[in-house]
Amino acid sequence: MELQKAQEIVDHWIKEHGVRYFDELTNMAQLTEEVGEVARIIARRYGEQSEKESDKAKDLGEELADVIFVVLCLANQTGVDLQKAFDKKMKIKSERDHDRHQNNPKLK
Repeated sequence: MELQKAQEIVDHWIKEHGVRYFDELTNMAQLTEEVGEVARIIARRYGEQSEKESDKAKDLGEELADVIFVVLCLANQTGVDLQKAFDKKMKIKSERDHDRHQNNPKLK
C-alpha cells in the first residue's frame, strides 16, 4: 500500500470513529509510548532481558502498526506527504550511504 493511501485511510478513520485528531503534542507523547512498547518487546524477546509471562502474548506486529498509525496521524495533521518525504529520503540514503555500507568491514 502506498503511504498516501495509508494517510487517507487513517484520516477517514479519525473522522468516522475518532471524532478528531489529538493535538500534535498529545500524538507525540502517544508515539513515544508506542515506541516504548515496541522497545519493551524487542528488549525482552530478542535482547538479554527475560520476558515476563504477561509480555509473551504481546504482538510485535500490532505494536509496530500502532507506531505507524500515530506517525500517519502526525503527518496528516502537520500537512506532510509521507510518500513524497519517504521517496526523497530513500534517494538521499541510496546516494549517500551506498558505498559507506558496502565498504564497512563491521558489516561483513
